[in-house]
Amino acid sequence: MNRKAVTDHIVKWLKDYSDQSKTEGFVVGISGGIDSAVTSTLCALTGKRVIVLNLPIKQHQYEFYRSVEHIEWLQKKFKNVENQIVELTDIFKGFEKDLPVFIQDHLTMANVRSRVRMITLYAFATHYKLLVAGTGNKVEDFGIGFFTKYGDGGVDLSPIADLTKTEVYNLAEELNVVKSILSAKPTDGLYADDRTDEDQIGATYPELEWAMNYVEKNENYPLNERQKMVMDIYKSRNAANKHKLEPIPVCIIPKEFKS
Repeated sequence: MNRKAVTDHIVKWLKDYSDQSKTEGFVVGISGGIDSAVTSTLCALTGKRVIVLNLPIKQHQYEFYRSVEHIEWLQKKFKNVENQIVELTDIFKGFEKDLPVFIQDHLTMANVRSRVRMITLYAFATHYKLLVAGTGNKVEDFGIGFFTKYGDGGVDLSPIADLTKTEVYNLAEELNVVKSILSAKPTDGLYADDRTDEDQIGATYPELEWAMNYVEKNENYPLNERQKMVMDIYKSRNAANKHKLEPIPVCIIPKEFKS
C-alpha cells in the first residue's frame, strides 16, 4: 500500500465532501483506539475545523488517558483541532435507572452507550455545521457488522471504511500516531470490563481479513482447522448482521393498491 497516496486521497475526499455539502468541517469521537486516531488525524489534515470529543461512560482509565494523549498530540500538531470532554456517565446511569432491569443485558447496554455517544456527536455537528466522521474499518463495516446500528454506525461519511484493520495500522504509522495507541489491543470500549475485540469476536483482525478476502475472491483451497473456525465466525457474523450491512428494506406498495 502506498501510504502517502492513500493519505492524500482520503484527505482530498474529506475536504471535497465537506466543501460540496457546505459544512465547516468534522466532528470525531475519540475512543483511544487506532481507528478514531487515524480518522481524526486525516480530518485534521484537511485544514478544516475539527472538533474531537472524548465521551467517557464509566470508562477505563487507560482508555481515557490514551484518548487524552492522542488529543494533546493532535492539538500540538494542528491549530484547526478543538477538543471537548463530555462526561456521559450520568446520562447512561439514567438509562440504567429507568429501563426495565430485565432488558439490561450486556449487549443491550453496550449499544445504549454507543447510541448516547452518537446523539452527542450530532449535537455538536448540528450546532457547528460539521459532519460526523465515522471510524469504522472495512472488516467491521462490510464484513462482520461489528458496530452498533444507529450508534457508531450512525455517521455522515466513512473515510477509512475501505481499509482493513491492517491497512489502518499502516496508515497510523505513516501519520506518526502516538505509540500507546499503536500498541494497544483493539477494543470497542462499550463494556465495563477490559474485553478486547478479539475476546468478543473469537478471531483476530488479520484472520477476519483473510476470511473476507477468501469469500470475496471465491477461493476454494482446503482449510485447516483454525481457518475453518475463523470462516465459521466470519460467515455467521456476516449473516447475522445483514440488517446492518444492507440498506433498510422498504415495503413497496403495488401501484394498483394506491389507485
